[in-house]
Amino acid sequence: MSVTPDNDNAPDEPLIFIVIGKAYETNGDKEGVDIHVMLRAPDDDTAVREALNALAEEGFLEADLDQIGTLNGMPEEEPHASAYQGALEGEVAIIRFS
Repeated sequence: MSVTPDNDNAPDEPLIFIVIGKAYETNGDKEGVDIHVMLRAPDDDTAVREALNALAEEGFLEADLDQIGTLNGMPEEEPHASAYQGALEGEVAIIRFS
């Protein structure tokens, strides 16, 4: 009989991160675009790396990331609710505010 030890540090639910910042589409762009990036990741370092990769794939040349945190459940309002669902499914969702 084998017993697998229970790891109290492992979360029961996947970690869904939200990364908040500003992204720039061109060199010399002073305004930038306010963004929220939502994704599933094992830790905050991975979340930041994947957020930056996703922003680069969307054509952003630079980003200033101000905050990172985890969400404790599905947001009630759009577009964050859909982005959260996408993150649960493994997508990286970028929400742009103009």
